[in-house]
Amino acid sequence: MSIRNYERSQRERAAVADAKWIEKYKQKVLKADTAIKKIKRGTRIFLGTGCGVPYHLVQELAKHSDRMADNEIMHLLTLGDTPSADPKFQSQFRHNTFFVSENIREAVSEGRADYTPIMLSDIPRLFRSKRMPIDVALIQVSPPDEHGYCSYGISVDITKAGAESADLVIAQVNDQMPVTHGDSFINAKEIDYIVPFNEPLREFEAADIDDTVNLIGSYVARLIENESTLELGIGALPQAVCNNLLETGVRDLGIHTEMFSDSLIPLIEDGVVTNMKKSIHRGHAIASFAMGSKNLYDYVDNNPLFHFHDTSYVNDPYVISQNKKMIAINSALEVDLTGQVCADSIGHKFYSGIGGQVDFIRGAARSPGGKAIICIRSTAMDGAVSRIVPRLSEGAGVVTTRGDVDVVITEYGLATLHGKTIRERVLSLIAIAHPDFRNGLLEAAKKLRYVFEDQVPFQVKGTYFLSEFEYQETFKGVEGEVTVHFRLARPDDADRIKDLFYDLSEESIYFRFLTPLKSLPRRTLQDFYDVDADRDVSIVAVIHPDDEKETEQVIGAGRYLLNRSTNEAEFALLIQDEYQGMGIGTFMLNHLVRIAKSKGVKAFIAYVHPRNQPMIRFLHKTGKIIESQLSMADEEYIFKLRL
Repeated sequence: MSIRNYERSQRERAAVADAKWIEKYKQKVLKADTAIKKIKRGTRIFLGTGCGVPYHLVQELAKHSDRMADNEIMHLLTLGDTPSADPKFQSQFRHNTFFVSENIREAVSEGRADYTPIMLSDIPRLFRSKRMPIDVALIQVSPPDEHGYCSYGISVDITKAGAESADLVIAQVNDQMPVTHGDSFINAKEIDYIVPFNEPLREFEAADIDDTVNLIGSYVARLIENESTLELGIGALPQAVCNNLLETGVRDLGIHTEMFSDSLIPLIEDGVVTNMKKSIHRGHAIASFAMGSKNLYDYVDNNPLFHFHDTSYVNDPYVISQNKKMIAINSALEVDLTGQVCADSIGHKFYSGIGGQVDFIRGAARSPGGKAIICIRSTAMDGAVSRIVPRLSEGAGVVTTRGDVDVVITEYGLATLHGKTIRERVLSLIAIAHPDFRNGLLEAAKKLRYVFEDQVPFQVKGTYFLSEFEYQETFKGVEGEVTVHFRLARPDDADRIKDLFYDLSEESIYFRFLTPLKSLPRRTLQDFYDVDADRDVSIVAVIHPDDEKETEQVIGAGRYLLNRSTNEAEFALLIQDEYQGMGIGTFMLNHLVRIAKSKGVKAFIAYVHPRNQPMIRFLHKTGKIIESQLSMADEEYIFKLRL
């Protein structure tokens, strides 16, 4: 056979095949009311997810409620009007949701609907194993392509597994459903009944970003390094994170997330998100569903940048962990002082769901350089109650365990909890609680024996994470360069400052404390961070070990204490022996000077032992000494430095 004849033969076979599937497709086309009549009483009905819910079929189902009895309707997150959840349909329909969204919350609360707590990664297996068999799947798809394949579009998530596992599949075919790439297709032959009906997809508009959410977003953005891979959800917080990322200069980010919204588009268009440095799926943003505006749906339509897969893959912690520098960003309703995170209920009342929080937290924890972040406002009910609590509310469910928790962020800063003791966790979380509740939380922690009984109250009334205290500088030493971070000292630094003390030589201890201390009293240790921020300042110099999972190390501390009557401040510096002579002390002093000058402090006072020649030379090199004298009684030099 000639090549020409072969090609003609192939085209003829393809035409015959096309004609066959098109003819079968036409035979499956029904109007919605006729298709709904195919559903029997007492069956379990699955609904597609989020903005991809087959809205026309949902409305038609309610219209034919007189034909239904004891039908279970199961779904993940749904949007818009859900008439089948109306109390008047109690004998016809009972909803069973994996996520308590706003439109079903009242029904769940009143006991007219069920909530099944489960991780998103597990739901497809629940269907495919027939542990939760599905009789009917109501889905929404794009029109078929020339080969008969329809796309699940913006809702692959658990919809794909639901359709593949159902005995009967009824699909609303909507011209406005985008065609998405990835594992996001169903062949028309797998659909039993087809209901052509065009209507706008449901749209989701995030809440406005207020100052609190924007501040939380800025703290999250600080943790995101070049070439990180992000999990981004929907709502005001992800939008705030994205807005702040546009300002940080971070580049070459990747996306691996269960869901995303419009906030992702500016990051792509600005070149912040390129997906080109990802460990897996290089060049592609991986997701399972999208919720947002029509602009978002048009953006993902036939866009090979985006690959959609079901949640058994996207949310698999093993898959997630293969992304280097995986950043999981999730929210919470309440966090107790030990780090237990409640994210699906307010007391006994179910409010949302487990979703993909645990999947991504565990995946990020095992990712090289990964971070798992929980974001939460410090208060609720217009500031009347703290969201950081001594113990979770009665009935509150633990979604993320204290063993899984990594970083918690409020508008007052961040607490790194992974690998920390209960005492360290308590101090870290109180430090990022609202100032009005900090000392109440401390007293509760003392009663629970979480902290020392003599733990000093918190004096700082604002945040321990002011940007004016935070600097990063690289210094050259004998063994190479070292990057040092300078920030405000916090109560949870106590053990790290203690380690600094015991790393010092006896001579350094004597010169700093003017007495040969053999141990560091707890009261002296607490003095390092127990300051009134309006008057006094304590800062620390920290380095991060090569292993990013290890705790940062404090290698230096500096502070000044203001005498209000003279407007002069006593200052002191302490640098670990092996890091002395690198310029770290000079930088720290200049940093303290900058802060003090901004607060109107006139001069610094230093008390130095006469034999501490390195410190004396150091002070003379500053060029700021305006007065010095030797106190014979105390055997110490007193230096005054002009600011």
